Amino acid sequence: MDIRSNADTTAGGGSIAGSEAPTTATPIGRDGGGRGEGGNKPKLQLPASCEPPQPGQPPAKQLVWIVFGGTGHMGRSLVKSILSHSDLVTTVGRVFETTPAQIATLNSDSCLGTLCDVRDYASVSKVMEKTLDRFGRIDCIANCSGYGVIGACEDQDEYEVRNQFETNFMGTLHILQASLPYFRQQNGGRYLIFSSTSGALGVPGLGPYCATKYAVEGLIEAMLYEVDSFGIKATLVEPGLVRRDEPAEITNSLPTWGHFLIKPASEAYSHATSPALHAKRMVQWLGDRQPTSAVKCAELVWQLGHCSYPPLRLLLGSYAIESIRDRLRSVTEELEDWKHLNFPVAPSEGEVGGKGGEEGEDGDGQAGEGEGGDIVVEGTSPDGGEN
Repeated sequence: MDIRSNADTTAGGGSIAGSEAPTTATPIGRDGGGRGEGGNKPKLQLPASCEPPQPGQPPAKQLVWIVFGGTGHMGRSLVKSILSHSDLVTTVGRVFETTPAQIATLNSDSCLGTLCDVRDYASVSKVMEKTLDRFGRIDCIANCSGYGVIGACEDQDEYEVRNQFETNFMGTLHILQASLPYFRQQNGGRYLIFSSTSGALGVPGLGPYCATKYAVEGLIEAMLYEVDSFGIKATLVEPGLVRRDEPAEITNSLPTWGHFLIKPASEAYSHATSPALHAKRMVQWLGDRQPTSAVKCAELVWQLGHCSYPPLRLLLGSYAIESIRDRLRSVTEELEDWKHLNFPVAPSEGEVGGKGGEEGEDGDGQAGEGEGGDIVVEGTSPDGGEN
């Protein structure tokens, strides 16, 4: 796992800084940013190691973006950030929540609004064609689309599970397959794929949703090996507990928890302390008090589109950092606890010299059975019987 950037957007203030440039940490908080000397608010900045655009200086090139899920919480903030930096963008809304008339209001010289169902490959291909017809090229594709059901694994029916996979995994695959031929032809392109902390750890109440995000992460990692020689790059963006940054008076058709369906729990999982209700308790308790700012995340994602050396993963928010770090620590500790089953055990001091030389080896010089060799033998179980 390549984590070259840390993000902390807690209410008490944190920092976003690369491990190679700790002196450039930028304090930020709910007030819109930390204050530097003289009361100035320093701008959020990716670490210098990835060569992001410099504050106060225009990027070297104006990019053309496609933002799938551009009408959702995170997508809307990203589109606003792109336009504020004078890039060009196609913002893609979902066909079953946005009308053609509504999406048309977003059209301007620098923005093209269109609709798409990412579950349909032909619909995704049309977005590519419209963008090329309007702007002449495509440089960066961000996928902010997503759908999840909050409920116990046992409670979610086949339709709900399949719909999450069709939207989150197949939707991402459709975007890749529709755009990779073009990126290969122009020998360059960039993907910014929004995953989640749920793509790195299992969250009670979000089992199938986590499975879709795990699948997306495996897909992107494998694809990067395949397309690196074509100059194509990708970053998995893993935000944690992101709130929408909009005035309360703005009408918003989406609930505070975005594109998630909260499913009533069955009797077995309905008691107040049930682990299966963890995700539901979190979204209802937090409301609009999530510690991570969508606007600040969007600014960093825009920088990802322009930086020279993007990371494989960008974690955003202290919750994402702490929860994924704890999960990786747990995996490492478990590996250390059980590795003795698969690797030779070092001899104790009493055995050194007593069983040395040829006595502990078979005729071909290999470790004999039971003498510290690998216990995993194909076709047999550890007790010597057939599997």
